[in-house]
Amino acid sequence: MPVNGNRITVDPITRIEGHLRIDVEVAGGKVSNSWSSAQAFRGIETIMRGKDPRSAWAMTQRFCGVCTTTHALCSIRTVEDALGVEVPLNAHLLRNLVSTMQCLQDYIVHFYHLTALDWVDIISATEADPQAAAKIAESLADYSPVGQAWATNSFNALKNAKERLVSFKTTKSLGIYGTGYWGHPAMRLTPEINLLGFAHYLEALEYQRKIAEAVAIIGSKNPHIQNLTVGGVSTAINFDSMAALNMERIQWIKKLLGEVAAFVRGAYIPDVIAIGSAYKEYFNLGKCSENYIAVPEVPMNSELTKFGLKGGVINGTQFREIKTWKDAFLRDGITENTTHSWYKNSKDTLHPYDGDQVPSYTDWDENGKYSWAKSPRFENQVTQTGPIAQVLAGYYGGDPVVKKYVDFVAAKAGIQLSQLNSIMGRNAARAIRALLMVDHAEICLETLLDNCKTDQKYVNYLKEVPQGEFQGAGFNEAPRGMLSHWVKIKNGVIENYSAVVPSTWTAGPRDDQGRQGPYEESLMNLPVARMEEPLEIIRSIHSFDPCIACAVHTVDPEGKEGINVRIR
Repeated sequence: MPVNGNRITVDPITRIEGHLRIDVEVAGGKVSNSWSSAQAFRGIETIMRGKDPRSAWAMTQRFCGVCTTTHALCSIRTVEDALGVEVPLNAHLLRNLVSTMQCLQDYIVHFYHLTALDWVDIISATEADPQAAAKIAESLADYSPVGQAWATNSFNALKNAKERLVSFKTTKSLGIYGTGYWGHPAMRLTPEINLLGFAHYLEALEYQRKIAEAVAIIGSKNPHIQNLTVGGVSTAINFDSMAALNMERIQWIKKLLGEVAAFVRGAYIPDVIAIGSAYKEYFNLGKCSENYIAVPEVPMNSELTKFGLKGGVINGTQFREIKTWKDAFLRDGITENTTHSWYKNSKDTLHPYDGDQVPSYTDWDENGKYSWAKSPRFENQVTQTGPIAQVLAGYYGGDPVVKKYVDFVAAKAGIQLSQLNSIMGRNAARAIRALLMVDHAEICLETLLDNCKTDQKYVNYLKEVPQGEFQGAGFNEAPRGMLSHWVKIKNGVIENYSAVVPSTWTAGPRDDQGRQGPYEESLMNLPVARMEEPLEIIRSIHSFDPCIACAVHTVDPEGKEGINVRIR
């Protein structure tokens, strides 16, 4: 961890997707300045030019190895929008299932495997009393929206978890967690709560696998699903055929989804509330822009006028609903700035339709260019996207289910709505959205079963790309927030392609007016107890669930190695 006077450089940030460098200056024990730098160039948007737009989804889902389905789905929607292709309801429902279940996998992995150990001291857990831990676990039933203690919060289960952890420690098999910030003064859970967190960490490995399996049943493969096509899905629906999506496979999906739903309601939500309550000051740290954007998601008709989840733009407490993906103010309001990014464009600020990807690398310069990420803005405002934006759009938009879940978590954690804009608040918002993903996955599955009684159509094939010039945009509320793809098509092939992704909105550097991006702003005034172990900085960045491969989009067509990184 390089420390130079009052400057800390964390490079790379680990337990994220991609390569991210964070620099901060510390004065009086608090962060006084900060820089967020995406450290890998990618050129997938550039290689899209000249390709058949019907194959765009298969390539663009390679932006990332984590967010594959979201990019595939967004890309399909982009081309369908440009060419005016209507999609059957069954296809939307199957796509919704893949999208919601992908979010569930991401949220479980993020909380338990990427960020929980910023708060849970697993070395402390080796000193825990499993009997006392089981009593604490039983008391967490009050934090569950179904009011029941998680089934495996038993003495035997926690005793077994402790024995496994002690074995890992004594045999020096802790892997990447062998050099964690254990014993840091900012860690303060009791050994028993730490043991409970570790036990659920192990269980979560199995539940994220279950939901990934459910995605693969529909998508034929996970990651990088194979069942999309412009105009619908290639997943044939026939409840009586062994070669199609039949009743047996539907029931298999239903079983896996039900098991994961029980884990989310019985373990994930109580764990987030319990840890949040123990670190309550983190609901007041890490605040950034109060401008938010989320698009409507979970389409429930072919005309794309009815959605399961609301979208909107929020400025402070002022709410403006986004009714459809075609709303002009949504499409016109998005721009990207490259004043502090390593690109050379005709203008520093461009609309995604006109965005370019011409790399122009210089050294890291805190007053000049210092990141491969661009700086998206909505209506020229620094704007957050992500679970907090998604949840607030539903809350201010009057969705009664969203309001019920937000009010439940806020009451149990003892916080106000405004405190979701914080380090711990982002974790809480993600958990709330996990509840919504469970609900909407179950709704879409039941709607599919009901609709297929009279209609088993699943695709409206586009046999050829028409000649002429077209442009279109596609949107998806990905796990990390609003994702948009933009395409220009000319004479049957892609003329230009651009992706504005959630982690670009949040990880981007300063813009032409010197305004910091959300990562950077969230670090300002953050207390740092130990310069050489800046746990507080890691907590803030992890709360956004960074996906830097998506944020900058690299492929070498000759297969040469671009960078070699050793991480201790």
